Amino acid sequence: MKKTILAVAFMAIAMVSCQDKTKEKVEDAGEAVGTEIEQKVDTISEKVDTAIDTAQAKTGEALEKGAKKMDEAADKMKEAAKK
Repeated sequence: MKKTILAVAFMAIAMVSCQDKTKEKVEDAGEAVGTEIEQKVDTISEKVDTAIDTAQAKTGEALEKGAKKMDEAADKMKEAAKK
């Protein structure tokens, strides 16, 4: 009977000890995942910012070209109207 009680007590202590280690591992893994996600989000944010800047620059250039063509067309129409 004493051996059984001691064995059960030992098993209970071992299980509690293992639970603490498991909890620590889970916490460490959670922190690692959180850090990795933050890094990925930062990388994605930088890429999105770069893409937005590029798109804005290209749009600006396209608008400038369009405005020049409109001015040229307007000048041609004025000349045609004078004739």
